[in-house]
Amino acid sequence: MTMPVVAPVVAMPVLPPFPFLRGLAQAPALDHMVETLAAVATSDAGAQLGSVTNPPLSDIEWRTSAGLTPYADALAEMEARAVAVGTGDARELLWMLEHPPVYTAGTSAEPGDLIDARFPVIPTGRGGKYTYHGPGQRIGYVVLDLTKRGRDVRCYVHALESWVIAALGELGVEAFAVDGRVGIWTLDRGREAKIGAIGVRVKRWVTLHGFSVNVDPDLSHFGGIVPCGLPEYGVTSLQSLGIPADLATLDAALALTADAFLETVSCP
Repeated sequence: MTMPVVAPVVAMPVLPPFPFLRGLAQAPALDHMVETLAAVATSDAGAQLGSVTNPPLSDIEWRTSAGLTPYADALAEMEARAVAVGTGDARELLWMLEHPPVYTAGTSAEPGDLIDARFPVIPTGRGGKYTYHGPGQRIGYVVLDLTKRGRDVRCYVHALESWVIAALGELGVEAFAVDGRVGIWTLDRGREAKIGAIGVRVKRWVTLHGFSVNVDPDLSHFGGIVPCGLPEYGVTSLQSLGIPADLATLDAALALTADAFLETVSCP
C-alpha cells in the first residue's frame, strides 16, 4: 500500500500589525526595529523651504530614556539644554521619556480645574492648562532652534501636531487636530477623545516642552484634573482603542515621520 505524501507544514511568519513594520518582520528584537527605522528617518539630508534650510535629523540628538524620569529633573535638564542650543554649544534635541505620576500646570491653568491633587502638582512655563503625565505615556521634549527654522511659532506648533498625527496614522489611528482646541484627538466609540497633548514654550527662539501621547497609561489618573480645561471631552489611549502598540513601537513611528516634521517646521 502506497502511503500518501504529506507536504510538510511550514509556519508562516506572523507579520507585525502595523504596515510600516512589515518589512522588519524578521528583526530579532524590537530594539533593532527601532534602530533601523531611525536610520531610515535620518537618511534624508533635509529640505530647502523658501530661504530657510532645515538642519537634517542626523544633526539632532535623538534620546530615549529608559524607566521613569522625575519631572523636575527632566525640566532642569531640558532648560539647560535649551540655553546651550541657543548659544550654539549643544545640538538640538528630540527626547523621548516617561515620568512618574504628576500633574503639571501651564501658564493658563485655572485653580478650579485641579479636582484632586493626588499626585504632585508642578507649575511649568509651557502654555496651556493642567495635564497629567505618568507611566505608559510617551513624552516627547523638543528642543529646536527656531532661528534656523524661520522663527514662526504658529508654524512650529502646527508641525508638531502634524508629526504626532502622522506617527499615530502609522499605527492605524485616525487622529486629528481641532481649531481652537489644542491637542491631538481621535474617535473612541464614536466620541471625540484626546489621545495626545501639545504644550510648548519658546525662549529666545529655542523651543521647550513638546507633546505627550497616551499609549497605555492608567486613564483614571486623569480624574484628578480637568484635562486642558475641557470637561466635556474624555481621554483615550492606544490600549483603549485596541491598538497593540508599546512605547518602542510609537517611537519607531515617530522616527519614521520625523523628517517630514522637520521639513514643515519652517513655513515657506
